Amino acid sequence: MPSIKEHDTKIKSLKNTQKITKTMKMVAASKLRRAHEAQTNAKLYANNLTALISRISASVQADMHPLLVAREQVKRVLVLVVTSDKGLCGAFNHNANKHVEAWVEKQGHRFEQIDLSFCGKKGWTYFKNRHNVNKYYEGVTENPKFLDAKTIGTDLTQAFLNGEYDEVYIDYNQFFSPLSQETIFEKILPLDPQRLIKEKVEKPTEYIFEPEAAKLLEFLIPHFLYFKIYFALLENAAGEHGARMTAMDNATRNASDLINRTTLLRNRARQASITTELTEIVAGAEALT
Repeated sequence: MPSIKEHDTKIKSLKNTQKITKTMKMVAASKLRRAHEAQTNAKLYANNLTALISRISASVQADMHPLLVAREQVKRVLVLVVTSDKGLCGAFNHNANKHVEAWVEKQGHRFEQIDLSFCGKKGWTYFKNRHNVNKYYEGVTENPKFLDAKTIGTDLTQAFLNGEYDEVYIDYNQFFSPLSQETIFEKILPLDPQRLIKEKVEKPTEYIFEPEAAKLLEFLIPHFLYFKIYFALLENAAGEHGARMTAMDNATRNASDLINRTTLLRNRARQASITTELTEIVAGAEALT
């Protein structure tokens, strides 16, 4: 049976842990507020841009831009895996990694080559010794910037246009609430206008383009890809902070429960020690009489 001193040491350790988890929860809540605000501000622009690209792309020939042209044979694919750089956020990163791993295992027979690129240290650490790694973009997930998304999008575009890959996918966690994040896996290259929005464009509108359609698409299509990656980084960042806030809240409550149970055990041990001492005193007094 542990001694009173051992119980006191454990209680002190648990209280220190509780202070740390409570502080981490408050920090995560503060970061979540800023990340959610950035994600909300970008969401309206993302929806309008998606609708615009869908309408315009459906009104022109697919061969007007190379990022709209699907390959006849898909042999080599690339998956961009978006996770976080830090842990202590529950199953947030684990769900994304397992989702990619399950997809590779299920769809691997369809392709000759599957490579992975990473935004976030946790995904890269998990897969670097398990699958082919194309590139690791360091330090882009904690504070997402459009410039970083543009750099990533440019690399993906060049790899696709150079024939290194026939399709490109992205895997990230979409934020709904601090208690709910959903892993999203979707194809981002080549772009399919009919799958960009739920409402299918049955009768494409005939637009008058100024400048001409080819030049307009030359700007819009890459910009749409860059912003899609940027928005995925924003969603993932908000989800990370929400998951960490929830995990730290659970850890704080668990520490509180352990403190209460250990305190009860310490009190029982103390009571038993007092009872033993009283018994010894009474026995000693009786022996003297």
